[in-house]
Amino acid sequence: MPRFPIVPLFLFTFPAILSAQQPSERYTIDADAVAIYNLVGTVRVEPGEGDVTVQVVRGGADAAQLRIAQGEIAGRGTLRVVYPGSRIRAGTKDHDDSSSLRVRDDGTFGDSDSEWGGHGRHRDWEEGRKVTISDQDGLDARADLVVRVPRGRRAAIYLAVGAVTAANIEGELRIDTHAAGVTANGVKGELIIDVGSGSVRVTQVQGDLSVDTGSGSVEVSTVRGTSLSIDTGSGDVTGTDLDAGELNVDTGSGEIRLSGITSPKLSLETGSGRITAELRRDVSSLEAETGSGDIAISAPASLGAEVQIETSSGDIETDFPLQVTHHGQDQLVGTIGDGKGTIEIQTGSGGIKLLKGST
Repeated sequence: MPRFPIVPLFLFTFPAILSAQQPSERYTIDADAVAIYNLVGTVRVEPGEGDVTVQVVRGGADAAQLRIAQGEIAGRGTLRVVYPGSRIRAGTKDHDDSSSLRVRDDGTFGDSDSEWGGHGRHRDWEEGRKVTISDQDGLDARADLVVRVPRGRRAAIYLAVGAVTAANIEGELRIDTHAAGVTANGVKGELIIDVGSGSVRVTQVQGDLSVDTGSGSVEVSTVRGTSLSIDTGSGDVTGTDLDAGELNVDTGSGEIRLSGITSPKLSLETGSGRITAELRRDVSSLEAETGSGDIAISAPASLGAEVQIETSSGDIETDFPLQVTHHGQDQLVGTIGDGKGTIEIQTGSGGIKLLKGST
């Protein structure tokens, strides 16, 4: 059976993320898969050796009321910062709005299923007491964490309000926040980011990447993997230097701006907003659709595909030699080059351009 010893140490040299006014506590988790839960504060994830370690610095006038709990839950070794009561002060000027979520008695919240990588926040509203986090009143307590993860481990970070940063992790990493931004850099392995509201910035990933946000902008760059998926309810999506077997971007409202794309399969969709994509290679399939907005796709001169372009209101422009099989008032169907791939481009209102890019 895995062991989960609690080893509190008091340190007097602090990383930049920690407050110099509070001693830090250090805990270890001896498990291959770990989950860290905290309601308010910052979480920094960085490489480590040996067991997973968590450095905790409490903050706020009521910090002594926080309880640190450990143990195995759903097959994962956990560390949980447990907050009493139902109202908590965020203690930051960056969180002006009120956030509410369900928190179980053991300090867990969100998706705590043992199956790795499952998406979904629906359990927040089914279990536990309702906790409200605002900058107005409530328990004046928070915790800043530094989580050190050895190579090859699986780690899940759950945070309600604050910010999460992760750098140079080699393993499987999941970050799940309620109202907190996420920044990740230099991850080797699968990376899953699930954010209720908040911006996401990811760069230098070698592995599959999945980003799911309720609202907030998403920026990704220099990604190498078999699958890259970005889904946001509202917010712009920007991507550069992306190489994935399949690339899917879906935003309810916001622009999609991509450059340096070498993925053979692409699906780009926004309910309202402009789509621009610069392709470095030929594609086997490309679908681009917006309810309202222009679409501009640039591709190498070697492009070959069966093409269907449609707009209810706007011009259609292409500088590829096109063998036209159908040309209607708002639709253009034909073949480019060898016709081996498929391209479908559609906008409810806006112009469409399919142009040759620079080689």
